[in-house]
Amino acid sequence: MAEIEKRPVKIVETVLRDAHQSLLATRMSTEQMLPIIDKMDKVGYHAVECWGGATFDSCLRFLKEDPWERLRKLRDGFKNTKLQMLFRGQNILGYNHYADDVVEYFVQKSISNGIDIIRIFDCLNDIRNLETAVKATNKEKGHAQIALCYTLGDAYTLDYWKDIARRIEDMGADSLCIKDMAGLLTPYAASELVQALKEGTSLPIDLHTHYTSGVASMTYLKAVEAGCEIIDCAMSPLALGTSQPATEVMVETFRGTPYDTGYDQSLLAEIADHFQPIREQALKSGLLNPKVLGVNIKTLQYQVPGGMLSNLVSQLKEAGQEDKYREVLEEIPRVRKDFGEPPLVTPSSQIVGTQAVMNVIMGERYKMVPKESKKIMLGEFGQTVKPFNPEVQKKIIGDETPITCRPADLIAPQLPQFEKECAQWKQQDEDVLSYALFPAVAKDFFEYRAAQQTKVDSSAADKDSKAYPV
Repeated sequence: MAEIEKRPVKIVETVLRDAHQSLLATRMSTEQMLPIIDKMDKVGYHAVECWGGATFDSCLRFLKEDPWERLRKLRDGFKNTKLQMLFRGQNILGYNHYADDVVEYFVQKSISNGIDIIRIFDCLNDIRNLETAVKATNKEKGHAQIALCYTLGDAYTLDYWKDIARRIEDMGADSLCIKDMAGLLTPYAASELVQALKEGTSLPIDLHTHYTSGVASMTYLKAVEAGCEIIDCAMSPLALGTSQPATEVMVETFRGTPYDTGYDQSLLAEIADHFQPIREQALKSGLLNPKVLGVNIKTLQYQVPGGMLSNLVSQLKEAGQEDKYREVLEEIPRVRKDFGEPPLVTPSSQIVGTQAVMNVIMGERYKMVPKESKKIMLGEFGQTVKPFNPEVQKKIIGDETPITCRPADLIAPQLPQFEKECAQWKQQDEDVLSYALFPAVAKDFFEYRAAQQTKVDSSAADKDSKAYPV
């Protein structure tokens, strides 16, 4: 039997971002991270995902920390490891589209403060909403990884994935990520998908999934065998449940095979020991809810991400209509179809879920419509894979004309205005970006910083604004 060539699988460690975002409401502080960086830096990870996603908002809002200072401290500690962030395309790290000048400036500042790999995604897989961020990342000599939100539905055939992968490569992506935010990708489907993508593109493939439905580790195994080069894992104390498969388990799974990572288990054990007390403390304080640690097979049944399920329960509880839970679960796929079958990820998951709740509670479909549903139907988030249900669209937007261009083409430059509004608090260039994304939260943080009389370390702050506005 011919020997299979060695193809060590690469691991992106998510414990400093997605793992605590998924399990601990993004509440791990920089202080809890710094003591273990030296050991993490010796593992040989492909990258450590440590910034972006909800960490930015959480730093300012709950931890009273400057996210830019966190990034600089992490960069300072990780001497040999690439740092990665999650970036929501034209939404950056917020929930609305921003003008191109804000997107470009945010990319430039992220890279000059220490980010190497930017994972860029759009909640509708509308790749027009990724263009500006990809171009800016290429310009700054960063690694642009485009993430496709994996979902199920009539439109999402293997040909769809192959075609969009080809378009991503043409756009200038350096790698492709399958972003399975709801844990919907099953092992043999992963095998098929990776093989199809390999036919469509020469880009390295990174698979990101969540353990919510209980199949994630097996999915990684089949994906790697099919040619996937990179997998996202979390250190065991903050793995499983709605987080990722455990790093140590996947390292052991591939030991002695052509995919052997070569990572040292005793070093990983020391790193796990650092995060164990953080987990125990979170369990004790109620920050880590044991419910999110179990397997939720309803995820596969209704194709609804775990976080979205808990949102539905609380919305129904507030309305005193908890007995309508099953009705809402059955309404979600119908609303999703009316809305052009988008992937269910922030913010589309919240929009579809809330609309389904309203339809059931009101006893009439689309009698009450939140403004976000209207925005989707007006094309303000971009283009869905399938067309909207025309009757539902008419009911929601009336005679208004939906937009068909890239939504950001209609947004004038915003930086000068943000600079003006934020001038009184500004201690570093980056403050204007914190303000642009979360004006009220950033203002509270700036006032807190002034009251504490803490100053930004100007020797560490990035002064190099290159071609972008200062």
